[in-house]
Amino acid sequence: MTETASSTDLATLVAAKLCHDFISPAGAIVSGLDLLNDPSAQDMRDDAIGLIDQSARKMVALVHFARVAFGAATTSERFDGRELQGLVAGMTEGGRSTVDWQVDDRSFSKPQARALVNLAYLTAAALPAGGIAVVTGREDDGALVLEGVAEGARARLKPEAAEGLAGRPLSEGLQGQWIQPYWLWLTVKEAGGDLTVVAEGGRVVLTARMPL
Repeated sequence: MTETASSTDLATLVAAKLCHDFISPAGAIVSGLDLLNDPSAQDMRDDAIGLIDQSARKMVALVHFARVAFGAATTSERFDGRELQGLVAGMTEGGRSTVDWQVDDRSFSKPQARALVNLAYLTAAALPAGGIAVVTGREDDGALVLEGVAEGARARLKPEAAEGLAGRPLSEGLQGQWIQPYWLWLTVKEAGGDLTVVAEGGRVVLTARMPL
């Protein structure tokens, strides 16, 4: 794959990632329905309903997040900060890391919103053993600065993620771990901004600077 991945390559990898993300809750819903329909498993009815409920909510959260993070979302041209916070919360709920959202309740353009939700999610993902992911947004010298700071035990970026965030082609490893970081880099780049990454000493910092 070249450094500037083709539209077809990107579409293929994004579709593959979404299928991978959706298959787990979708499969859990089917498993719950199978239990409900199994006459010999009626004592597990409450467990089955709980599994279906939890998995359906996760599926809805994934869809809402993906529409903004990877797609054109709705016909809306602007997104409210609280709405974006809710999308990130739905994706990170139940995970080991905690997202500390410190973004002003302002409106964001589509590219800004896409960058923000991806940056927030990737900051939380940099904490596999738990920790605090602080997400901030501010204006600075005529630009919007979005920053995610992950601090905690074993805070790190996988090699695939580091390559994607730098806008480099995947050298080895999993494409699914590369495409979302690369998508963030591409979103910021195409909006006329820049993305910087610092990962050292149990701390990962992602900073996107974009035009207002």
